Amino acid sequence: MGSINDVPGIRVGHVHKDSGGWLTGVTVVLPPPGCVGSVDVQGGGPATHETDALDPTTLVSTVDAVVLTGGSAYGLAAAAGAQRWCEENGRGFAVPGGVVPIVPAAAIFDLGRGGDFAARPTPDMGYAATAAAAAQKEGHDVGRGNVGAGTGAVIARTFKGGVGTASVTLENGVIVGAIAVVNALGLPFDPTKPEVPAPPKAATTTNTTLVVVATNAFLDVAECKRTAAASHAGIARALNPSHTLADGDIVFCLATGAIPLDRSDEAARQVSLITLQSAAAGVVRLAILDGVASAEGISTPAGEYGAYRTA
Repeated sequence: MGSINDVPGIRVGHVHKDSGGWLTGVTVVLPPPGCVGSVDVQGGGPATHETDALDPTTLVSTVDAVVLTGGSAYGLAAAAGAQRWCEENGRGFAVPGGVVPIVPAAAIFDLGRGGDFAARPTPDMGYAATAAAAAQKEGHDVGRGNVGAGTGAVIARTFKGGVGTASVTLENGVIVGAIAVVNALGLPFDPTKPEVPAPPKAATTTNTTLVVVATNAFLDVAECKRTAAASHAGIARALNPSHTLADGDIVFCLATGAIPLDRSDEAARQVSLITLQSAAAGVVRLAILDGVASAEGISTPAGEYGAYRTA
């Protein structure tokens, strides 16, 4: 399956609490300095922070860290801790007197799943998750299942969800990786099989699938935006239903810029981008299925499931 940190320079840190009323956590994806990024939100119930700053028409094109967190809108406070770590380490957009770190964040709803509605991620947890990511070595193992932001994740409001990751390497040396926090309204399905799970009978605004796609390709911010948008196809291929009014589905895209794409003419540019974006959608699907399988303790290939474990 691989993992998102098969992309050189990408680090992942998890922090969570799962006792004493807590069942939530924070996952931070820490890219190398100067990494270009954007985002695309297609769910109807997102909880986000600083995503407007990643629009291609805005001033800044780089991203210093991406925070994925539990705690719904309250948990977005974790981004302040990640931002503090970045400032202390001189990472951010240079301004007179210092830097302003660009730290977008998105949250899943897991409030009260550990028993205490007020137990939600804090700035200190965001700081710790960022420091944990920074301390990792190149190619480190990425935690899967009920870790970090996936600690309190569920699917279909009943079964365990979690964190999953996957990657692919293309013939031109471009690597595309993804990490997903699966807390979806829908259930996983395999479109090659005749039986597709029916969606839940009742929906609430307590669902979200959060994704970060990373690549070592050189992309500008507009190309990152388009790649994030194309990657949503992977969510739709993995979960039924997806992108509902009750889901906050979101994809971030990070490009480290180490590998140039073929831009020798317009046709070559289009083929390069379409190939990368198609791969991104496929990797997102695998990361989501890996997140569910890891949470369930299933060792069969992605897309083949036994009974779901009740949350």
